[in-house]
Amino acid sequence: MSPIADNISNTAENRTLDWMMGSTTTAPTTPLKVALVTAAGDDATAGTEVTGGSYARKTLTVGASSGGSVSNSADLDWTGMPACTIVGWEIWDSAGTSIRWWYGPLDASKTLAAGDEFKLTAGSLQLAIS
Repeated sequence: MSPIADNISNTAENRTLDWMMGSTTTAPTTPLKVALVTAAGDDATAGTEVTGGSYARKTLTVGASSGGSVSNSADLDWTGMPACTIVGWEIWDSAGTSIRWWYGPLDASKTLAAGDEFKLTAGSLQLAIS
């Protein structure tokens, strides 16, 4: 997938600005988790997350950032998926009341049959700040 810039949620934008201005040291509660969505969200509103089958959010691991971007360092593999059409992804933290930090579309939506596997290979989820 192409690097995704300017797809940071309003909450993440505000927390980043607060951190950069030195008014808070708040960081996301790790581990960060990748969710799959069947309807896209926007800066203010989360998308519609996949439900059913064996679907569950996956832990995101990333390498060191370079040139203002970072990508997943390990495959993200969902098995036993429900029948659905995935249009995008979101990154959430693991707080008791989780916060959505980032979101983006797939290059092309993917329709799955019940029991199918869906995979984002290492390096394919690229996040950028520009």
